[in-house]
Amino acid sequence: MTDPIADFLTRIRNGLRVKKKKTSAPYSKLKLAICKILKEKELINDFKIQENEGKKTLIVFLKYDENGEPLIEDIKRISKPGRRVYLGYRELKPVRGGFGFRIISTSRGIMTDVEARKRKLGGEVICEII
Repeated sequence: MTDPIADFLTRIRNGLRVKKKKTSAPYSKLKLAICKILKEKELINDFKIQENEGKKTLIVFLKYDENGEPLIEDIKRISKPGRRVYLGYRELKPVRGGFGFRIISTSRGIMTDVEARKRKLGGEVICEII
């Protein structure tokens, strides 16, 4: 697998499309940071780390509205292994008029584009969530 983050985002996207309660993916610190941001923004119910025979797995509990529609409309990988995308804090414009957000990897850790703009930090754009 050349891009584990794209795989993780696809697992979430596919799980939401078929209305699963939870989805799982191999553990990594970056995936954990993405889950923390999604939980903070109340787009997923919860997540947990499960260890089985020395291998860690990240389990994400997906969240839907009262009509059964997923709260995440679209989740898109921006920076890919073949083409990294970096933006300065001045270039971080709101996603879809403020309805969406980006997850940025900065020198101060993984954060949303709104937080990065406040701290005047730029970095690698991991994904966009609408």
